[in-house]
Amino acid sequence: MNILLFTHSMAGGGAERTVATLANHWADAGWEVTVATLAPQSEDFYDLRPGVRRSVLGLAGDSGSPLVAALQNLRRIQALRRLLAHLRPQVALAMMSTPSVLLALAGHGMPGLVRVGSERCYPPHAPLAWPWSSARRHTYGRLDAVVALTGECRRWIATQTSARSVPVIPNAVAWPLPSAAPWIVPNAVVAPARRVLLAVGRLDPVKNFGGLLAVFARLSGRHPDWDLVILGDGPERPALQAARTAWGLAGRVHLPGIAGNVGQWHERCDLFVLASHSEGFPNALAEALCHGMPVVSVDCDTGPRDIVRHGVDGLLVAPGNPDALEQALDALMGNCVLRQHFAAQAADARERFSIERVAGMWEALFSRLEEAGAAPRRPAGVNDRGEFLS
Repeated sequence: MNILLFTHSMAGGGAERTVATLANHWADAGWEVTVATLAPQSEDFYDLRPGVRRSVLGLAGDSGSPLVAALQNLRRIQALRRLLAHLRPQVALAMMSTPSVLLALAGHGMPGLVRVGSERCYPPHAPLAWPWSSARRHTYGRLDAVVALTGECRRWIATQTSARSVPVIPNAVAWPLPSAAPWIVPNAVVAPARRVLLAVGRLDPVKNFGGLLAVFARLSGRHPDWDLVILGDGPERPALQAARTAWGLAGRVHLPGIAGNVGQWHERCDLFVLASHSEGFPNALAEALCHGMPVVSVDCDTGPRDIVRHGVDGLLVAPGNPDALEQALDALMGNCVLRQHFAAQAADARERFSIERVAGMWEALFSRLEEAGAAPRRPAGVNDRGEFLS
């Protein structure tokens, strides 16, 4: 198979990690793999196998006016089309909204090319500027398929765009997680005898770490042997540090920063929590399960309910209900047997989100689209079997 994966950049992020994971897996399988980006290779964060060809279009950056933006996007479409004509891949896969739009336009009318777009978040949570939003709505029908991460995302794409086929394929999760700098040694942050509640993510309001800290403050007296560790960095750090001081939890809540050895933290900690207001597909939650951690998660849109099996490997709580989050955490922090029971089931996620299984879903999609050739257009909101989506 000759495949091109196209995204904005290979800087740190969930979509970029997905590109690297799939590209490396397929290169190891003997495929001819190219990763193309608009941004320069100097921004790359994720490592690619030596067998992965790297191509840079060099057309990233903001535009100063609508006219400049239109000309810049025309150059991007032309550059991508030239690359497709040169490489002649069987499949071109775009990651995220704007690369998917560019692929829909650049690959239009190229015989023998399967064109697949992919939304890597729930679109209402990351609205596009009007020109891109309009382009997405009208151009997705030119793609052979647009892949969604969750059922909610699929329904939105099917009803709000002209997409012809909207399969759901989750992210793959590496187990064990590879380690990279910066390394933060767990026992250098929390004493070995302490139990640890772990959260991971960018320190951003949408992650609701402030709300989590407030919940932990109410739990801290009932569970004096527990600490809260939040791995990550971002604009909310000063506010979280101030809240930690105000709650009198300077020795119980730790904000050590970004860790490249999250897998070691999974091995050290006792319980994982996700308190976000919204998500797309929270990789951190799936990674915790894969490492055998019991979890408590807010059942926000979207992702947690596609990852956590409530009452089997963790607990889901209603969004916007800090009392429910407190009760769920209280139940698990105070019950070692229940934590162990959930942890024993959590490891099933290693198979559910394994690269072999997830890559196999992509490969089955490519094969189906290649066999279908130029599939007849169908109405939005109808699935591949001609059934109306709910």
